Amino acid sequence: MDFTPTEEQAAARDLAARIFGDLSTHERLTAAGTGSDAELWKALCEAGLPAAVEDIGLLGLVLLLEEQGRTTAQVPFAASCVYGLLAVSAHGSAEQRKRLLPAIGDGTVVVTGALPEAAVRVVGSGELSGVVPVVPWLRDATHVLVADEEHGLWLVRTVDARCEPVELTAPWSAGRLTLDGTPGEPLGERGRAGERPGERLGGSDADVAGQRAYDDVLATARTAFAGLQAGVCAGSVARAVDYTNTREQFGRPLATKQGVQLRAADAYMDTEAIRVTAYEAAWRRDEGLDYATHALTAAWWASEAGSRVVHAGQHLHGGMGADLDHPVHRHFLWGRQLDAYLGCGSEVLQELGALIVDGEGDA
Repeated sequence: MDFTPTEEQAAARDLAARIFGDLSTHERLTAAGTGSDAELWKALCEAGLPAAVEDIGLLGLVLLLEEQGRTTAQVPFAASCVYGLLAVSAHGSAEQRKRLLPAIGDGTVVVTGALPEAAVRVVGSGELSGVVPVVPWLRDATHVLVADEEHGLWLVRTVDARCEPVELTAPWSAGRLTLDGTPGEPLGERGRAGERPGERLGGSDADVAGQRAYDDVLATARTAFAGLQAGVCAGSVARAVDYTNTREQFGRPLATKQGVQLRAADAYMDTEAIRVTAYEAAWRRDEGLDYATHALTAAWWASEAGSRVVHAGQHLHGGMGADLDHPVHRHFLWGRQLDAYLGCGSEVLQELGALIVDGEGDA
């Protein structure tokens, strides 16, 4: 394994760090409220960063999402790259790739995902019905990647569905998605009217193809959002280090106290565990290796360790950490939201255990 970024990945990461650092400031985040920063999203797209993900792979995306997480930048970067660019690139038809990838890359098409669990049924000729109570970044999206009851993947235009605003712990521009005979476009080769994605393969082959696409997209999402959590945690630790080095008690910086040092050290080690497991899962996907168990491992660390880190970051700020307007509180909100998103630690661990017991895990 070699997680050393390529020249292209390093250049994209450095550019992302500059853009997020310059534009995702405390003042701008406060002004954005619970919505997204349209100007920041425009700057990222004009710099070609979403489009670059097709070339720099999932590991490159993880590097970019770390930079987003450090600043808790409020843009649909992760969702559109995971559920849009990478999903269409890996599983879309030639026509879908030609039509959608350039638009996703320049930001005119924004995709989010109603995964992993969506009570959506296929009715009629490729129409979908069901309700997804919470879809992050739905208010920014032009399309939603929806999974049906049998894990077939469909692209739905938000203008064809009913989308109602929902507030989450973190400011992710979320919404409630209601489908009522809403037309959907199967991800992949088009079938006859009413066919599920991949159904032309026939019988069990269709189910296998659809399940593989679903599993890959979900594993990709878990890996990418683990990378985002690594950045959120790194930003929380950095703020705690800065605060405890400048805040004095009895004439000495708080950072000189052994209890503070130990708590910060534990948070740092947890953050590194999230980062390295996300890197490994992303690297394996880019190399074409099995990575199912690795993605679940990264997700477990992101959930369990991520929660510990953001709690520590807030705790090390003392009374300031309880201030809802303090920047460290955003890291706390994001960390807790990421803890629950795509499966909390206990759920992911159960899924990982079942995968290993069934003998389907990778070596």
